[in-house]
Amino acid sequence: MGIERIGIVGAGIVGLALARWVTVNRPGARVTVLEKEDRVAAHQTGHNSGVVHAGLYYRPGSLKATLCRRGVGLLREYCAERELPYEEVGKILVARSADDSARLDAIERRAEANGVPGVRRLGPEGLRELEPRVQGTGGLHSPHTAVTDFIAVAESLADDVRRAGGRVLLDSPVIALGQDADGAEVLTGDPRGERVKRWFDTVVLCGGLYSDRLARMAGADTDPRIVPFRGQYHELVPERRHLVRGLIYPVPDPRYPFLGVHLTRHVHGEVMAGPNAILATAREGYRVRDVLRRDLAETLAWPGLWRLARAHWTVGAREMVVSASRAAFAREARRLVPEITAEDLCSAPAGVRAQALTRDGTLLDDFAIDTRGRVVCVRNAPSPAATSALAIGEYLGEKVLSTR
Repeated sequence: MGIERIGIVGAGIVGLALARWVTVNRPGARVTVLEKEDRVAAHQTGHNSGVVHAGLYYRPGSLKATLCRRGVGLLREYCAERELPYEEVGKILVARSADDSARLDAIERRAEANGVPGVRRLGPEGLRELEPRVQGTGGLHSPHTAVTDFIAVAESLADDVRRAGGRVLLDSPVIALGQDADGAEVLTGDPRGERVKRWFDTVVLCGGLYSDRLARMAGADTDPRIVPFRGQYHELVPERRHLVRGLIYPVPDPRYPFLGVHLTRHVHGEVMAGPNAILATAREGYRVRDVLRRDLAETLAWPGLWRLARAHWTVGAREMVVSASRAAFAREARRLVPEITAEDLCSAPAGVRAQALTRDGTLLDDFAIDTRGRVVCVRNAPSPAATSALAIGEYLGEKVLSTR
């Protein structure tokens, strides 16, 4: 037998975690990571809140629940080994109404089923002991929810791959992909305009914002489609960072995969407020003025978007107001910490979430993986994918690659 050649498209944290798993567990394989940008972690990995989720929300038995819980442990160990920042600052969900309290009951049951350690209910006094500036009728505390620097983690994973003899090829966008019974051929470009063909026994697509387009190249279905949602962040000015000790979240609405505006203390000291969620006008639409006609036309042509909009237009309208107005954004933050004002906030870089949306208007909630011949397509990997990355890499390696 010859050398097994494995290609991974996408140098975000999921693709790099899989590449590292291959180098550790299949030392006879040759792994190549293809990334269209000039750096790793350029998109979702580098534009998130930095939170290491404990697994409170996810349906027991789902991939999200299983891989998040496994991923937390692997990530904590990895950060300790590599001396990367990892701080268990703790997280509270703040209830403000009877409806919120009922939702906390359901979240507490899920947390217990998922094996999340240390979770406990809080009354108003318990809230204030942990976060003196918070106001609410009660809450739920997850003491082991942590924060890290996911860009630093991704860069470390890339270094691991290179040291083990793997390749991380930057500035290498995938232009075409074909396959037969023996393997898959990937055509990539480079900054000089040249085209390079590469042959692999197996290709794994971890393309995030472009996962649906890459999957279609492999012959996969058009459903689901990636619809990009831009999440706007604001940062508390330095003199007001003391208002937040750890992670403060509202009680999420179970109808949506978005958690609402929350307050997050980062490992480097910043305190962020956000994100909200509005439709992005480009897959890399980090700014309001970022409009790409192809991306927008593709999004607007998807029937699922209009079915989603008809069902939830009031929420969408509210999110647009919050995104456009710092005063409205501060109003959302004040639901958690009443002392926050618009003057306490300054704009911060936004993120874009690659959300898979089905033709019938359903927001795909769980991780989704589709195999087409010699190509494995990671179709949906939103939060908590960064938390779960090492476990996702392990899962792909053991459940998919090891059967080939």
